[in-house]
Amino acid sequence: MPEITTKSRTEGKTHTVEETNRRRSERVILRIPLLLAAIVPGGKRISIVVHTLIVNAHGGLLEVGIEMVRGQLIRLNNLRSEATATGRVLRVEGPEEGQFSVAFEFETPSPHFWPVRFPPPDWTMVESGV
Repeated sequence: MPEITTKSRTEGKTHTVEETNRRRSERVILRIPLLLAAIVPGGKRISIVVHTLIVNAHGGLLEVGIEMVRGQLIRLNNLRSEATATGRVLRVEGPEEGQFSVAFEFETPSPHFWPVRFPPPDWTMVESGV
């Protein structure tokens, strides 16, 4: 079977489908508000409300109204639980309809930051004989 590859628009790196699909933790589609604080280029401090698109124990994908920079440090405050975590921007895409998609990772894995329970690591899909 031929190896299928994809190319990231932002980094120009080629990845196999297996590499692209390999995740450190289960992804969950979840839209919740967060307060994002950061220092933007030029030294200005910002604090804005953003919304999640996808989350996992190691980070997530945010819908943000301003452009951010790869590697930028961020602090997130979960407005539902008041939990706080720090992380960094991994990728920025957009704008689409005035919004940027910002992929980020937590400084340390933070599965309890989100209001979801992630499945245990040994949970596997079993096909039913029905």
